[in-house]
Amino acid sequence: MSQLTPPEGTGTVAAKRFTFAPRMAKTPKSFIREILKVTERPEVISFAGGLPSPALIDVEGIRAATVSVLEQDGQVALQYSTTEGYLPLRQFIADRYRSRLGLQVSPDEILITNGSQQCLDLIGKVIIGTGDHVGIERPGYLGAIQAFSLYEPVFHPVTLHNDGPDREELEAACRASPVKMFYGVPNSQNPSGITYSESCRKEVARIMEENGGLFVEDDAYGELNFSGSSMPSIRSFLPGQTVITGSFSKILAPGMRMGWVVAPPAIMEQLVIAKQASDLHSNYLSQRIAYEYLSHQDIDSHIRKIRRAYRHQRDIMIRMLEEKFPESVSYTCPLGGMFVWITLPPGCSSMAVFESALKKNVAVLPGLPFYVDGGGSNTLRLNFSNSTPDDIEEGMKRLAGVIMEMCIQ
Repeated sequence: MSQLTPPEGTGTVAAKRFTFAPRMAKTPKSFIREILKVTERPEVISFAGGLPSPALIDVEGIRAATVSVLEQDGQVALQYSTTEGYLPLRQFIADRYRSRLGLQVSPDEILITNGSQQCLDLIGKVIIGTGDHVGIERPGYLGAIQAFSLYEPVFHPVTLHNDGPDREELEAACRASPVKMFYGVPNSQNPSGITYSESCRKEVARIMEENGGLFVEDDAYGELNFSGSSMPSIRSFLPGQTVITGSFSKILAPGMRMGWVVAPPAIMEQLVIAKQASDLHSNYLSQRIAYEYLSHQDIDSHIRKIRRAYRHQRDIMIRMLEEKFPESVSYTCPLGGMFVWITLPPGCSSMAVFESALKKNVAVLPGLPFYVDGGGSNTLRLNFSNSTPDDIEEGMKRLAGVIMEMCIQ
């Protein structure tokens, strides 16, 4: 059992030993949050976080929406609300699924959450029991690993290839154990940047359907595809066994903490109960502001602007990798999203690169915490969305120098 002994000299408190639930010992800290503490110096060029560009947050538009909500309906917007969330906002999300992906989604299938991270916590809470088998991509999203770990599952990592998860590995995992759910990020995956091919989506859906497992489709980056054309949702191939999570953080503002989960009625009923027990309802003022903004601004034009900027920033990072980095360094070229995944030569420690690069005022994120079974010691995740083009060029030059010095003999 995990224990904490208080420091001496704190009166009667010092005589006590605090005991925590065993699950806490099995839940990792947010590695990203810990690293960000050391990258806050203004002179550091940071590729370590997963932040959208602050220059692309429409502060004036959100300010106008806030004023409008408070002036027109302030007392209601500042009051308690329903657990499911503001109905017009849920209707907007449902309509967008229909227009963007051809999905028929009812507002009753949508629950507004405090960011998409809460979606993962609620899903884990209602689906995962101690010892249940859960599939996850390898490498997998750290936020999901952390959220699900609280519920003490047995993880089954499935290797990611350039077109998506290894179907043979997923099928073998489902044959060996009753995999209750598989969590994946089909569009511009975090951390790898990989996008599943359509054939992969169909195969994953087939495997989950045959084995009766749930597919949790994290679509945080679906709107940020640089081609502007959307790949089909897993739900279109697996309608009764798919839960989708979404977020306004990447296209509106992360500080508003607006996410949502789409689930079949039986699962939605349990999610609502779990949310009531957690926080009653999501930030209602933020919901009203988000809907006001979306109702009066051209969100598609705003998203196109984000896509253009991020594609340009990705192109600069890829060009620097091609021109400045040794051939023994491999990398993904994402079709959207915010991340490039780098594999260093064998034996080259990403933690050592992180420490040396930080001395050059460049922050990167080692890949180790994205693996639930060990591995990734020579991998890095680089974020291109939160840096200016000039900073990307300069930061990549410094990083290339570090890798040349440390990893190339």
